[in-house]
Amino acid sequence: MVLAGFKPHYLGERIFIEEVYQRITRPGITIGLAWTPLGGATLTVESSLVPGKGGLKLTGSLGDVMVESANIALSWVRSTGASYGVDGKIYEKNFIHLHVPAGATPKDGPSAGITMASAMLSLVTGKKIKNRLAMTGEISLIGNVLPVGGIKEKVIAAKRAKVREIILPRENQKDLHEIPEHIKKGITFHLVDKMDDVLQHVFA
Repeated sequence: MVLAGFKPHYLGERIFIEEVYQRITRPGITIGLAWTPLGGATLTVESSLVPGKGGLKLTGSLGDVMVESANIALSWVRSTGASYGVDGKIYEKNFIHLHVPAGATPKDGPSAGITMASAMLSLVTGKKIKNRLAMTGEISLIGNVLPVGGIKEKVIAAKRAKVREIILPRENQKDLHEIPEHIKKGITFHLVDKMDDVLQHVFA
């Protein structure tokens, strides 16, 4: 929230900076939604191909659950990439470096699987993800999208960040009823069961 006419000589410097959407400028970047003890937050996931033997490098102070999700996401991308036009040889001379900025802040929980999978598939296909789109959901090894918690807080965070489209697990549809209409107004919700469904909505 920004105070209109904010004057630092009256109130001091801002403690909190307004949360705005992160512009996706190239393939390999996605915006996720996370729950925190203080409410919801947007979460940028960046990925890059780095010369070297195929594999995965993770940075950004990720906990054990997110590390496991990232590895599952990579396995799904590698096992299905050919159907999206990915040449498997790309992994022979490169590894994927996946990073979640704000590394000083610990991050964990089972809700970023589809975000990380989308970032990696975007990277290896060269297709950019839409701007003003965010997502939350866990991924299984065979590409099923699993429900997550904290939907109300995550949607509020998305609204605050000027997100226009949100991808959610279909099983979380019931959670949308708890969210006030004025928060949902202007946001299109895509309910998904599988990663194939996710990919129908993510690319620009």
